[in-house]
Amino acid sequence: MTTYMPPLLPLSIDLETKTVLKKLASARGALAELKGAAGLVPNESILINTLSLQEAKDSSAIENIITTHDDLYRSDALADRFASLAAKEVFSYARAMREGFDTVRRTGLITANDILAMQSTLERNKAGFRKLPGTALKNDKTGVVVFTPPQSHDDILTLMTNLETFINDDDLTDLDPLIRMAIIHHQFETIHPFYDGNGRTGRILNILYLVKQGLLTTPVLYLSRYINQTKGEYYRLLQAVRTDGAWEEWLLYMLTGVEETAQQTTRLVHSIRSLMQSYKVQMREQLPRIYSQDLLNNIFGHPYSKIAFVERDLNVSRITATRYLDELTRIGMMQKLKIGRENYYVNRELVALLGNAQSV
Repeated sequence: MTTYMPPLLPLSIDLETKTVLKKLASARGALAELKGAAGLVPNESILINTLSLQEAKDSSAIENIITTHDDLYRSDALADRFASLAAKEVFSYARAMREGFDTVRRTGLITANDILAMQSTLERNKAGFRKLPGTALKNDKTGVVVFTPPQSHDDILTLMTNLETFINDDDLTDLDPLIRMAIIHHQFETIHPFYDGNGRTGRILNILYLVKQGLLTTPVLYLSRYINQTKGEYYRLLQAVRTDGAWEEWLLYMLTGVEETAQQTTRLVHSIRSLMQSYKVQMREQLPRIYSQDLLNNIFGHPYSKIAFVERDLNVSRITATRYLDELTRIGMMQKLKIGRENYYVNRELVALLGNAQSV
């Protein structure tokens, strides 16, 4: 198959058809509702820690990196201890997303160097943009080459420089940011600038672009689950744009994903907030001597908490951290589990919420 060379951005075709604009309106409404709901949670790190891990899990699953909630929650990224190799991969994704989020919030930009940094965190190497020819995307089942991205290093640099400009210069086009996000994602996946990690880097880019454009304040949109559930359609439509110029179908697919995902995530955020409020009342009534917002944040930021987590997050002694968790267990708010040599204190109701969100 011959090499496909994507056009430079912005595109010179009318993408905002009546059908697209109708879907855009409902997607924007759902996203605005999610942004509002996320703002009601008092500590943003709770949503970032839990929902970014869900996003990381699903995005990694698209690349056949499969792990369980148990393995994720039992892992300790700060101590560099992971329950499985797949869990380590998922945490690398979550770390790349958080680092990218911090950068976007600080600078208001997403540069090619930022994208390189995210991919480096994901893959734990410094390979950078592809320099050697030979990359081709094949059908997993048949081995047939489906698509050959640009091969020349110079072409890749030119296309990524153009993409960087399109991402950051809002004066280039008056297209709605959600339309631009879909174009950016397609362009990035078509350039396929890296040897590995293109899919996951591109999906992080989706969320960060929405934050950059002010459509989200935190990276909590759960878009990879939608892509994972419709993986065949996702790859078919990516290719249909290249072969048939099927932009409307691609845009409708992405906008539907944003709308459905935003609605699902909004429901989950409201459920988490409601559960936190219930726990807060219970702790104040039954454990007034140990109640604090920091302790509440800890057991919601870590669905499987540990003594070390409470020590670190609350800056208390090991004896005090143990007492706090044992008291929460005594009144039934946490469940103590011994897994291997470690004791875990499980926020069962939160774990159930997150698990149910996976199957919605």
